[in-house]
Amino acid sequence: MFLCVLEKNILQQTRSVRIKLADFTLSSENRRVLRKVENLSLELIKLPISPDNYDWHIHKLGKDFYNNKFGPGIFTASRIKTILTTQELNFNFLLKYSIIDQNCGYAIAYSNSSIMHYAYPFYDFEAYPSNLGMAMMIQAILYAQNEGREYIYLGSVRKASDIYKLQFKGVEYYQKDQWSNDIATLKQEVFETPSI
Repeated sequence: MFLCVLEKNILQQTRSVRIKLADFTLSSENRRVLRKVENLSLELIKLPISPDNYDWHIHKLGKDFYNNKFGPGIFTASRIKTILTTQELNFNFLLKYSIIDQNCGYAIAYSNSSIMHYAYPFYDFEAYPSNLGMAMMIQAILYAQNEGREYIYLGSVRKASDIYKLQFKGVEYYQKDQWSNDIATLKQEVFETPSI
């Protein structure tokens, strides 16, 4: 558990979330989501991408997604391009999602032999089903599990809208000084804890 700076003098408690992949199995809800987004495929692209091979449509899609979902300036086109084309940060893969050979979304990730960190997903939510984002996350979880990773990290839980990350079998969150699978307590805390 740590504190996230929202703005000057305003902090919010947040908790890192991961899935222990040995305990993960698809739920009926996970299967329903995947059926709704048929023919979704996942390809991993090694980062950084050479400027000669980089497609500006990627950062355009990311900028539009974050502007529409969270407001202007949250994640800029320039920042996305920098992450994907330089070694400034530790992210080493771009997850590219397609439906019948049409690119529909991406997620920036870090992966090594034991973990995957799924971060910064973005997709065209006007052109594709509303549950594409969840289907992308499920595909990443399945990929990490099939590749023998021990854990996949899904970011953090700070507010009620993050609860969707807790629906997976094998989910754990960092509480004080240890990982916990007491999801009922976490849900209660998230819904009841005001911003600090």
